[in-house]
Amino acid sequence: MNFLARIGAAVRSQLINMGIGARLFWRLLTLLGPALKRPRLIGDQIHFLGNYSLAIIGVSGLFVGFVLGLQGYYILQRYGSAEALGMMVALSLLRELGPVVTALLFAGRAGTALTAEIGLMKAGEQLSAMEMMAVDPVKRILAPRFWAGLITMPLLAAVFSAVGVLGGWLVGVVMIGVDSGAFWGQMQQGVDWWVDLGNGVLKSFIFGIAVTFVALLQGYAAKPTPEGVSRATTRTVVVASLAVLGLDFLLTATMFSI
Repeated sequence: MNFLARIGAAVRSQLINMGIGARLFWRLLTLLGPALKRPRLIGDQIHFLGNYSLAIIGVSGLFVGFVLGLQGYYILQRYGSAEALGMMVALSLLRELGPVVTALLFAGRAGTALTAEIGLMKAGEQLSAMEMMAVDPVKRILAPRFWAGLITMPLLAAVFSAVGVLGGWLVGVVMIGVDSGAFWGQMQQGVDWWVDLGNGVLKSFIFGIAVTFVALLQGYAAKPTPEGVSRATTRTVVVASLAVLGLDFLLTATMFSI
């Protein structure tokens, strides 16, 4: 009986948490208008989140491009299609690796920073103090960070893909000797602006929503103790990463199905 009671309590607790998350998500969506009336807050957060992630995104994109250039050349030369290396590198980055790897790095770098910041503000009773002064912390603190995350993610994914293409070019053309004209020409012919580039941008936008919301929710719901904040940052990485990978499967099946 005690076992069933514990299961029931756990299910009820999860349903309550889901309800709290759904209400917070709806509030953040409805606060777009008020947030846009104070663009300086969103701009500061875009600068904050971008600065946190730009270096790791650029370096990671370059190394991923290196690996794609090498592995792509090894595979394509078996079939006498080494000239298609540029197209393979661009499609791999635009469709999958750019949005997905950027989102995972964004969750580990900027997402944890957001969770820790909100959690420490809660532990330091700054959010409670704002409520006592009739200042809505969701409107003043969470909403600008949420919309800044949505804007920042596609920009970082674009940087990742651009640097990755550059890395593939360095390995394929400069190091291995693939014809430069064939590299860029095959890329221009094989990449569709809407199907490949547009869907890649849409993916990164949706991943931005997922990662930023998970980071803010974990920080906002964290226990106001150092241990609670630490656990919340860990949950941010785990939950956001799994959400990105799950969403990637669903989006890929929807966008690129035959």
